[in-house]
Amino acid sequence: MGKLNFVLVSADILPQVYGKVLAAKEFLASGDASSATEAAKMAGISRSAYYKYKDRVFEYNPENAEEIETLMLTLLDTKGVLFAVTNELFLVGANVLSINQEVPQNGVAKVSLTMRVAEMTVSVEELIEKLKAVNGVKSVNIGG
Repeated sequence: MGKLNFVLVSADILPQVYGKVLAAKEFLASGDASSATEAAKMAGISRSAYYKYKDRVFEYNPENAEEIETLMLTLLDTKGVLFAVTNELFLVGANVLSINQEVPQNGVAKVSLTMRVAEMTVSVEELIEKLKAVNGVKSVNIGG
C-alpha cells in the first residue's frame, strides 16, 4: 500500500466532476438521496463517475483542519485490542472519524485511525502514552 499524497487546490480550476461528486456525497449524507445512484443523478454525474472519485475527493474545511489527527498503530492480532484502543479514545473525548486496518501479518495489524481531537481532555501526546500502555499495542505514531 503506497503513501497517500494530498494537494490543496482551488476548486475553481478543477474539472466540474469533482464538485459534482462532493454534491452527491452531500445528498447522501443529508438524506436527500437514498442511494448512490440517486445522489449521482441529482448531482448530474454518472454512477461510475461517483464511484470512481468518491473515496478520493473531499471538501476542505479550514475550521476543522487543526482538530483532526491521524494515528498509525501497530496492534497484536489478539481479540479485543482494537476495542480497548477505541474505548481509551472514548474515555478521553476523542471522536473517531475513520479506522482502517490492514489484514494482520506475522501476528500484528497496522491500523490508521483518524479522529477529531477538539474536545479531548488530554493532549495528543498524552493520548499516545495512554494508548502505548494498552495491552496489545506495539506502537503508536502521529500521521503517516
